[in-house]
Amino acid sequence: MRAAPGPCARVLALGLALGAGCKTPSSSGGDVGSTPSTPDASSEVLARVGDRSITLGDYLAALEHMDQFDRMRYAAPERRRELLGEMIDVMLLADEARAKGYDKEPLTQQEIREVLRDAMLRRARAGAPAPADIPATDVRAYYDAHREDFRDPERRRISAVVTASEAVAAGVLDAAGRATAAQWGELVRAKSTEPEATPQPPVDLAGDLGFITPPGAPAASTAALGAGARGVNVRVPDEVRAAAFEIAKVGDVLPRVVKGGLKYYVVKLTSRSEARERTFEDAERTIRVKLAQEAIAAREGALLDELRKKYPVQVDPAALGQVRVDLAAGTAAP
Repeated sequence: MRAAPGPCARVLALGLALGAGCKTPSSSGGDVGSTPSTPDASSEVLARVGDRSITLGDYLAALEHMDQFDRMRYAAPERRRELLGEMIDVMLLADEARAKGYDKEPLTQQEIREVLRDAMLRRARAGAPAPADIPATDVRAYYDAHREDFRDPERRRISAVVTASEAVAAGVLDAAGRATAAQWGELVRAKSTEPEATPQPPVDLAGDLGFITPPGAPAASTAALGAGARGVNVRVPDEVRAAAFEIAKVGDVLPRVVKGGLKYYVVKLTSRSEARERTFEDAERTIRVKLAQEAIAAREGALLDELRKKYPVQVDPAALGQVRVDLAAGTAAP
């Protein structure tokens, strides 16, 4: 996860939006949201930095384009003075970087383009419906047209002792069939070659390989709708996945060794959840989010299509093909 930007970084990014409609902080330290007393107040100079100035309008734009939680930090007068100091620091550093030519460096140019890209996309997304604004008829129509996406198959959680030898696995199977939970954990630790997903797991999760669905179950088409894990568990070979659904009840061990790839598995069923079909009420919120995201993506796509018509794009595959990435060195070169 990316770290949250610091105050100076936020002010620098917000500087691209200067001149937008804004509000003024009260001088007494309360609400950060009253409007200027006169239309010309925004041109009042708060600070001069060399031959440049920071106006009240610049300052207000920086405040207005913060999210509400960041803006709350500047309710007190002393914090607002800190913000002005941060803006001065940004201007000093940015002007000196420009004087040294850092703004012409390829990486800097790319970062500026990305900030401007985000500004364009924000404008393209303006007016797109929020999830709550999606008409109920559209939500119901999506649900009715995608009922299969809301049928969750049976899910089983399995554990296994994994060995490189069929003979070793056969010996484990003989002991596993009558093992208690603690004894199963000891078998895993003593015999399994598969690394644990978490260090020193609880004894009932020793050898845990996670959840699987039946062979032939739908792919993870509803994961984006919040249905959770569906489809293929990459830690479990298809042969093991199929065999796990032969186990009669939770706690049982499959009475045969299963070969998966070059390994041999002794498989135990640790839990299961029945297949179910989610109701419209269960699915409504996730459908609304999906349709809202699709509306945003459509606006962004339309903007890009328009720009590609306005500025024709030509790609040279041969030139691109000359690029080589050295994964070991972490570099790229022609």
